[in-house]
Amino acid sequence: MKKIRLLGGRYKMKGITKLFTSLITALMFMSSVQAEGTLINGAGATFPYPIYSKWFDEYHKLFPEYKFNYQSIGSGGGIRQITAGTVDFGASDGPMTDAQLESAPGFLFHIPTVLGAVVVVYNLEGVSEKLKIPQKVLADIFLGKITTWNHPEIQKANPGVELPSSNIVVVHRSDGSGTTYIFVDFLSKVSSAWATKVGKGTSVAWPVGLGGKGNEGVAGLVKQTPNSIGYVELIYAKQNNISYGLVENKTGNYVDATLEGVSAAAKTKMPSDFRVSITNSPNPESYPISGFTWLLVYQKQKDSVKGKALIEFLYWMLKDGQRYAPDLGYAPLPQEVNQMVEKTVAQIKIK
Repeated sequence: MKKIRLLGGRYKMKGITKLFTSLITALMFMSSVQAEGTLINGAGATFPYPIYSKWFDEYHKLFPEYKFNYQSIGSGGGIRQITAGTVDFGASDGPMTDAQLESAPGFLFHIPTVLGAVVVVYNLEGVSEKLKIPQKVLADIFLGKITTWNHPEIQKANPGVELPSSNIVVVHRSDGSGTTYIFVDFLSKVSSAWATKVGKGTSVAWPVGLGGKGNEGVAGLVKQTPNSIGYVELIYAKQNNISYGLVENKTGNYVDATLEGVSAAAKTKMPSDFRVSITNSPNPESYPISGFTWLLVYQKQKDSVKGKALIEFLYWMLKDGQRYAPDLGYAPLPQEVNQMVEKTVAQIKIK
């Protein structure tokens, strides 16, 4: 068989064919890996799902080599999965407890991303006005103490509104939820009965009502159930065209769930670990059922490639990503909080 000189050596044609086949296979494999890019998996809160979806999509357009897969399974699920190490980041609207943090296999940061409002939605045929909802009344409805829509306390807050005598159908979350945490954290502050009998957490033992999975599930149940009341993140009420009320704040003002009202609630001293509650703020302009939402990220990243990608995304989120928040019903991070978070992101370590 004819031999030729290649790369300073003598090879048979059969060997050259084999060599080029190997090179082509290797190049195809490298091209495939490059096309697939780096996949970063996350799971957790449904509260921020609309803004996270927008962020991940926009970031992928800018950096096609990075792709995010986020499962909107509720804050409780996000905490469980990041603790188990089955995802690269978790997400929650309820801060992890000290016990939960201690059970994690590494040090977890709470990274604030945006702020949002939990609104009280209702389905009342014939009522077009925005109902005013007193704090104690809201707690008593979810405790099962106030059971009809024309109850004197509801009517007193809404003079001139013709309320039906129908029984109130309460709808709540059935899964572990940061939206629930924000809502029941508020109820625990305004009702001693709620604080004693039910308390707060991502999951609670509801005294009454029907359960729906996710913000989507609660919104769907309220929309299809006459005379119902529930709670969802603001964007879910807007997307489903469901009525929601004005909620009484700590100073006695009835406030709509505007970005300005949410931002007013955030005017508080921020702890270094960012685990803060801003419900029932004393600010007279604040919307009382507001909250931060967090990404849960390990300080020490096991996968250097994913860790680097996650850090780069977090910096983008703090700078360019915030501008997408208002259009989706979220308030951007206050500037001073944004600066604090940037310093925290700088502490994330990769191998």
